[in-house]
Amino acid sequence: MQRLKISNISRYFNDLRALSQHRTSSSLTDDLCNQVLVEGKANSRMAILNRPSALNALNTNMGAKLNKLFKAWENDPNIGFVSMKGSGRAFCAGGDIVSLYHFMNQGKLEECKGFFRTLYSFIYLLGTHLKPNVAILNGLTMGGGAGVSIPGTFRVACGKTVFATPETLIGFHPDAGASFYLSHLPGHLGEFLALTGAKLNGAEMMACGLATHYSVSEKLPLIEEELGKLVTDDPSVIEACLEKYSDLVYPDMNSVIHRIDIVDKCFGLDTVEEIIDSLESEASLINDPWCGSTLRLLKEASPLSLKVSLRSIREGRFQTFDECLVREYRMSLQGVSRLISGDFYEGVRARMVDRDIAPKWSPPSLEQVSEDMVDHYFSPLSESELDLELPTKLREAFN
Repeated sequence: MQRLKISNISRYFNDLRALSQHRTSSSLTDDLCNQVLVEGKANSRMAILNRPSALNALNTNMGAKLNKLFKAWENDPNIGFVSMKGSGRAFCAGGDIVSLYHFMNQGKLEECKGFFRTLYSFIYLLGTHLKPNVAILNGLTMGGGAGVSIPGTFRVACGKTVFATPETLIGFHPDAGASFYLSHLPGHLGEFLALTGAKLNGAEMMACGLATHYSVSEKLPLIEEELGKLVTDDPSVIEACLEKYSDLVYPDMNSVIHRIDIVDKCFGLDTVEEIIDSLESEASLINDPWCGSTLRLLKEASPLSLKVSLRSIREGRFQTFDECLVREYRMSLQGVSRLISGDFYEGVRARMVDRDIAPKWSPPSLEQVSEDMVDHYFSPLSESELDLELPTKLREAFN
């Protein structure tokens, strides 16, 4: 993995800033019907996320259409398997957080709730789908983009794949099922990714299990062509097709994968404060720029988000897929309500709207984040607020 430098942090969301430009220049003419396209194959269907000017960021309309399509495909006996890809240079850069920012600014919290409810419901559908599915991760695969791919059967990474869960850098928490899949990565790699928002490339995704296959980018059209010819609902047949075009790849020596001992030593500790103290101790003992860049990422993040996210990953390790989604829904509603802190609103403002890259976190330091504040994110919703309802009796998650 390329070393992350402090000068790069200010450019970390450059690609995602297309969202704010999209909001002002083209959202009024966006064709809602074309935000998710469908390609019909012999025995399969492909959903294409089609907001390339917004890096295929997910909105409520897209989540609803994906829900409708995947339910219909599951019930169609003529369809053996399904797949998904993105238009342009991204698979999916996450949720449309700029739209959420404007909803919060206008006091439209019901729209925010509808977004999370729709997206999380689709993610559960994907993770319990009765037919095999393939996600082709060609480009940015961040946040909610990982959420609509990793719970599936097969994930094909390539040389252009960039994975990250950068939510702490915008005052939020890794959601869309992240507390489940991150907590099941080797050692404490999940805590590292959740707290720092560090990027992984395709080779690193393969090494830690986030991807099931890796192919050089030039082979992706061949994979799509071969998949389109298959007449099957057998996962082993689909896997054999993907294996045919797979390449052997290893993370380079700068990768976090080669620092898993330090990751486990530091990020396995009980508190964020202890994690930072341990990293600082390591930095003083070894001459490795990775320690310094990791510390700088942690110090750029929202202190409240760091503590909330650490607890979320730790709880996710002992929860089922559906339990993680229900809890994340509660946490996300707390984030957009701004009752405890306005860090999510502030983080999106600083990174994506005003672009001053100078968020004013509240509280501004780890020492000022109380246990009660963190507990509030994990508390049940009020009696008047409906929890996320998932069809767990009808659809039990496979993972």
